[in-house]
Amino acid sequence: MARPNKLRRVRRMPIYTHFYADRPKAPPCQEGLELSIEEYEVIRLLDYQGFTQQEAAFQMGAGRTTIQALYTQARRKLARFLVEGFPLTIKGGSYQLCPEQTALNQHNKKGEHIMKIAVTYENGQVFQHFGHTSQFKVYEVENGTIVSSEIVDTNGQGHGALAGFLFGGGVDVLICGGIGGGARNALAEAGIELYPGATGDADAQVESFLKGNLVYDPDTVCSHHAHGEGHDCGNHDCGSHKCH
Repeated sequence: MARPNKLRRVRRMPIYTHFYADRPKAPPCQEGLELSIEEYEVIRLLDYQGFTQQEAAFQMGAGRTTIQALYTQARRKLARFLVEGFPLTIKGGSYQLCPEQTALNQHNKKGEHIMKIAVTYENGQVFQHFGHTSQFKVYEVENGTIVSSEIVDTNGQGHGALAGFLFGGGVDVLICGGIGGGARNALAEAGIELYPGATGDADAQVESFLKGNLVYDPDTVCSHHAHGEGHDCGNHDCGSHKCH
């Protein structure tokens, strides 16, 4: 008996499914390329979201070798579309739709009253540039009380990739200073609640959050690229002002 295909978890179906190159003289029966739904999901997670292969494997319920194979196949098809101009359609495959909240529940495997809070961290303070933070302080909270905390290095990851890093660590809430639009989108995709614009002692900010009186600014942004090289968001008070 043939071994049944294992269904891979997919959190989001593609919005756009048909792509055509601008080739007005292309033959009417031109060969087409098909990108499976799980191949699309791998591209979305790795190239768009910035997840690592390990994080993508965990989210899709597959092994890293499977993720690598899907990624290689998908990139090959995208390359043929770009270079040879074959029509590309996204459809089919072996997958099950796993909406965001369901995926998060499977990912966290935590009790109903347990959460993880991460804070961008430097020398005991809330670090003021999410995309450049080299450390997070991660707090585990049970029934509204901090039961443990640890300082975690980001290993050089930055910006959107940090959302995958936090997701992989089971983080539910992020408290930070300045943060750009791309990172905001990546955190939203990962289902992580964001509280930007916080400043001061990291431990104190978490305690304030748990008491319901955290001072933060949901509109805080930090468009650091506009400043050019060498911009230090901490010197521009990005945690309390919009950084233009």
